[in-house]
Amino acid sequence: MTTPSRTQLTASTCCYCGVGCGVLIEHDGETILGVSGDPEHPANYGKLCSKGSTLHLTGDLDARALYPELRLGKGLARSRTSWDSALDHAASIFAETIREHGPDSVAFYISGQLLTEDYYAFNKLARALVGTNNIDSNSRLCMSSAVVGYKRSLGADAPPCNYEDIELSDCLLIAGSNMAYAHPVLFRRLEEAKARRPEMKIIVVDPRRTDTCDLADLHLAILPGTDVALFHGILHLLLWEGWIDRRYIDAHTEGFDALKSLVRDYTPAAVADICGISQADLLQAAELIGKAPSFLSLWCMGLNQSSSGSAKNSALINLHLATGQIGKPGAGPFSLTGQPNAMGGRETGSLANLLPGHREAGNAAHRAEVAGYWGVDSLPESSGLTAVELFESVRSGQIKALWIACSNPAQSLPDQSKVHEALRSCPFVVVQEAFATTETCAYADLLLPAASWGEKEGSVTNSERRITHVRRAVPAPAEARPDWAITCDFARRLEHHLRPGLPSLFDFDSPESLFEEYKQLTRERDLDLSGLSYAILDEQGPQQWPFPTGVSTGSPRLYGDGRFATDSGRAQFVSEAYQAPRDKREARYPLSLLTGRLRDQWHGMSRTGTAARLFSHAPEAQLSLHPDELRRRHLNSGDLVAARSRRGSLILPVVADAAIRPGQAWLPMHWGDRFLKGLGSNVLTQPAFDPLSKQPELKLSTIEVSKVELPWQLFALVEGDVQHRLSQLRPLFDGFAFASLTLTGRERPALQIRAASVVAPEADLLAQIDALLDLDHGPVLAYDDPRRTVGKRVRIEDGRITALRLAGETMARDWLKSLWQEGKADAELRRWLLAPRSTPPGAVAEQQPQKTLCNCLNVSEQAICAGIARGLNLDGLKNELKCGTSCGSCVPEIKRLLATQPVAVNA
Repeated sequence: MTTPSRTQLTASTCCYCGVGCGVLIEHDGETILGVSGDPEHPANYGKLCSKGSTLHLTGDLDARALYPELRLGKGLARSRTSWDSALDHAASIFAETIREHGPDSVAFYISGQLLTEDYYAFNKLARALVGTNNIDSNSRLCMSSAVVGYKRSLGADAPPCNYEDIELSDCLLIAGSNMAYAHPVLFRRLEEAKARRPEMKIIVVDPRRTDTCDLADLHLAILPGTDVALFHGILHLLLWEGWIDRRYIDAHTEGFDALKSLVRDYTPAAVADICGISQADLLQAAELIGKAPSFLSLWCMGLNQSSSGSAKNSALINLHLATGQIGKPGAGPFSLTGQPNAMGGRETGSLANLLPGHREAGNAAHRAEVAGYWGVDSLPESSGLTAVELFESVRSGQIKALWIACSNPAQSLPDQSKVHEALRSCPFVVVQEAFATTETCAYADLLLPAASWGEKEGSVTNSERRITHVRRAVPAPAEARPDWAITCDFARRLEHHLRPGLPSLFDFDSPESLFEEYKQLTRERDLDLSGLSYAILDEQGPQQWPFPTGVSTGSPRLYGDGRFATDSGRAQFVSEAYQAPRDKREARYPLSLLTGRLRDQWHGMSRTGTAARLFSHAPEAQLSLHPDELRRRHLNSGDLVAARSRRGSLILPVVADAAIRPGQAWLPMHWGDRFLKGLGSNVLTQPAFDPLSKQPELKLSTIEVSKVELPWQLFALVEGDVQHRLSQLRPLFDGFAFASLTLTGRERPALQIRAASVVAPEADLLAQIDALLDLDHGPVLAYDDPRRTVGKRVRIEDGRITALRLAGETMARDWLKSLWQEGKADAELRRWLLAPRSTPPGAVAEQQPQKTLCNCLNVSEQAICAGIARGLNLDGLKNELKCGTSCGSCVPEIKRLLATQPVAVNA
């Protein structure tokens, strides 16, 4: 499509969560200019969340990997090289390692953000050419427990529902998901459905009270990790009250008697005690489910990221089988995928235990089928290493060459101290990545620049099994290349070492050629998409699998006929007793640490961390504690604390949060060592994993929290060139006890730094920091008091502040930042700056900065509270301030303010 100008629109998909929203990319053929929701895409019908709607603002070229870079020895800096030299070197190292130590001495760690065609190329490379099953994906951290749950209970890894079921359901259970933040566009659909049909009942199971809970008729704030007991307790009541479908159980399932015997012991009293909820709430949940004409469940990481994640999934699916609530509109167990193409990875077999077409790597017949199709003698029989196991094997020296693609394990895996140790010790690390700024890239001996969102073609599968053709809008910058092309180019070079003289297995010239080969491996499998093609996706739009040859449309729901993908054709009830979480609370670690998502950030922030406005809702990492916990520990909001687990410690600010219980703490998952000194959030989390899915228990650890006294503090802000400045400044803060480097601003993006230590750093270090802040020359006002180790620097250009630094104390930081935001330098500034006083004019202490509540329209919490005080209701706020009228993600928070803020007397 083109417009009268030279601006073009290209239909593609969002690269964040598993909703799979369609987007229209506005561009001029070279540069992405804007983005909007695709009104014709059935996943979102034009809606986008705060992250998706700012996609065009991300991907700062200063953060991108642009050229291949090679390190010729540990401890040396990488230098630019050619693609030929880079891939020849990698092929030589991998071939030498395989010859000397065997194929299992190398490994591949890939990503749910790859396209399906990329996934397939990597899978064929590992299995058919190298001969190893050591290929796993960061989807292991995301959805592998859901895979086990579906396969054990229903026979295949196939979510049976679609997004329309969210709107059609009479009773909807959301478990372990802050859907309002993790899958915002689906949550908007649920909000609208609830508004149209208030009789729809919504149950939310979550230890925290989140924005999602605000929509619920019933919030079950269970103790962390007790989901299995809850679901067994609900089934106990369904049986007791006769709210089960015995006819469906007898006709279509197996194993019910064993489960019935197990849940007999999960009485309301016992379950209420285990879960920390009331018996009345438990009974209400069972009644809402048992009496509903249709019952749908949605879940995400709160169930999956657990050492009993598979048991949680199976226990929830048991409820659907017992009530016959599957295979019909508005009903079924519906796992919400975390990453944009985690489903594509599962389909292509790109987890250590899988093969293409939902086959098993441990199944000899499946291996023979795939080997025959690929034209190789056999596929490896030995079990592949899954994510946590893989990096432990790197650390122990078993893995000697590691290829990482489109993933940031040096931020995302649990027990980060050991992950960084592993990457440091690995003889050869290849990182294939679009963003050179990730924590993992620091360990790359070879960095290969990859194309990113809007720059590559292929396909993705979203949470409802819907495949979309991803189209390229603009070329990748500099020498960056699509992932499939990098992988196939490397594979052809490796073939010269491992298969000399034989025809290439990687004779692909486009992503479409990869898709055409891959789809035949799905023929007559449960996910059969042999009838699909790029042409069909372009002509008919995104399609749900199965889509076998000869059909004209996809399959909106599965198992409507009551036949399942098991050997017997019957669904299986799974009977597993509740087991307490692995990381037990004790005197040394009395707090349960929960992790989760922020509204406007995604994963390790490699992309969202390039857009300053996406920090405005949550400007920095903070640890949340219940107000009672703060009082018990004699803490105040804003104090710096040390959070310690059995694996590591982290210093960061603490904040009061009544959304969690006493005895709990909450920390966003996104912060890594780039933005928060100390290896980030996952230095605290535990590597214990589910025995079946091997998915680690990232959601729950135990910690202790104590105040730290760091009297010497620094605050700095500088606008312009933020990515380069961040990369240059971050290493200078390694010697500080606490350091937070984030972005701020909207029209004028800036780098914001907070740091603290026991004593002042050496003058030379402060001088280096000033030089990188542009505060060592030019129009800079300065004041120093060496005796108190206090210093002030403010750069003023064209009548406004462009950079500032406060050292020794930071009482005036918010006042100075407000002057910077307003683009001025008022008359008080010079007098204050050149005086010994610390407090800003008219102030006695620091104030908590106002956050931006509506990111889309730049509306602050302060402005919304002022509107409420004048008597505006939600519609009035929308009309006057425009907040909540774009993506809608701020609406739950606005509603809470409306319920708690004072209003005008005459309102």
